[in-house]
Amino acid sequence: MTKFYLVRHGQTLGNVKGISQGITNTSISYLNDTGKLQIKELHQHFDIGFADRIIVSPLIRTKQTAAILNQDANLPYQEDSRILEISYGDWDGHLKSELKNDYPDLFSNETGDVVPAYASVAHGETFEDVEHRVSDFMNDITEHFPDESIIVVTHGFTIRSFVVAALQVQDPFVIPEPDNGSVTSISVDAISDQRVLNYFNRVYQ
Repeated sequence: MTKFYLVRHGQTLGNVKGISQGITNTSISYLNDTGKLQIKELHQHFDIGFADRIIVSPLIRTKQTAAILNQDANLPYQEDSRILEISYGDWDGHLKSELKNDYPDLFSNETGDVVPAYASVAHGETFEDVEHRVSDFMNDITEHFPDESIIVVTHGFTIRSFVVAALQVQDPFVIPEPDNGSVTSISVDAISDQRVLNYFNRVYQ
């Protein structure tokens, strides 16, 4: 059984301002002081020394998060682009409030998130694109490390996509966005491909 521990990066200025960060990798998407504190608190209460390795999305906010978490455990470290945040295409780096004002039909009234039809307008990734690469990542890592515990430092939409892919949820909006600095755990059996959501959006304080 491979156990994935999915950590969402700490808060960024982009989170606070309500920006569709996507794969934006500028200073507005780096951890702010609150985000650094969130991950320091997570480091104090969630010792990752039990795990076998840490795999990180190659954006600065996730690498900053991983550096804090891994400062004592010194787990083997690798980056993987399959666990990047969704790319909102032309909308990356834009205020959600302005996008909602310009394209009200492309946002959910219930969640405030983009709806799948956004992708053709914004030239962004589809929900299925993200779910496919996340599922490929899970299958690949489970095949290569069938009995390991893996820390995965990634992003909000990506973690939702992990849960959707693992549980084969038809409606992605039933999975809320996890909090900054939270942990979600999924187990995958390499032989049977049974997938279990152990817990979701656990915050350690």
